[in-house]
Amino acid sequence: MALPVPIPATWADLLAEEIAADWFQKLVNKVDIERKQHTVYPPEEAVFRALELVDPCSVRVTILGQDPYHNLGQAHGLSFSVNDGVRLPPSLVNIFNELQSDLGVAHQDSGNLTPWARQGVLLLNSVLTVRAHEPNSHRDFGWEQLTDRIIEVVSANNPDSVFMLWGSSARQKSRLVGGKTHTIIESAHPSPLSAYRGFVGSRPFSRANQALKSSGQTTVDWAL
Repeated sequence: MALPVPIPATWADLLAEEIAADWFQKLVNKVDIERKQHTVYPPEEAVFRALELVDPCSVRVTILGQDPYHNLGQAHGLSFSVNDGVRLPPSLVNIFNELQSDLGVAHQDSGNLTPWARQGVLLLNSVLTVRAHEPNSHRDFGWEQLTDRIIEVVSANNPDSVFMLWGSSARQKSRLVGGKTHTIIESAHPSPLSAYRGFVGSRPFSRANQALKSSGQTTVDWAL
């Protein structure tokens, strides 16, 4: 079965082995069945939005999330991001609070993080779809195998890139980052349940920019 919305060609070339594998076709079938029987987020056209906005050889920062937001109108294919006009989820509120504390960036009115993506920030979730109102419902469908490979591709093709790994599941992905020139910034997840266990005060945005600057790259303008 072909994907309703294909993976962007620049990424598909580097993920050809995965796309051709039986497990990937089973994944596509599972998601197709889910969409016929349930409401699934994000919409089909947004599943690979993170890859559409950043070329695989132009990734400067990767921010890894878990799975998409599961309420109406929120998920649009970028980790931690929501569409314009959508109320900010608690995790994103904490991200913006930390951004203000870290770099003095005024609290953002919109939760749409597309401007970050356009600067080479890959906003990737480990799982790319979810059943409405059921977080983690598409865990172990097979998305993790694909997104693990995406992390490896980013690591291999972008020397001196930065990986922000928030929360225990994201931090486990540090094993996929090869080489010694990357910067890995780990902390607790920005969720209200864990933010004060290490995310608050971690200053990930200034640390990312310092790492980029040290390797001769342009820093990210984190203001939206």
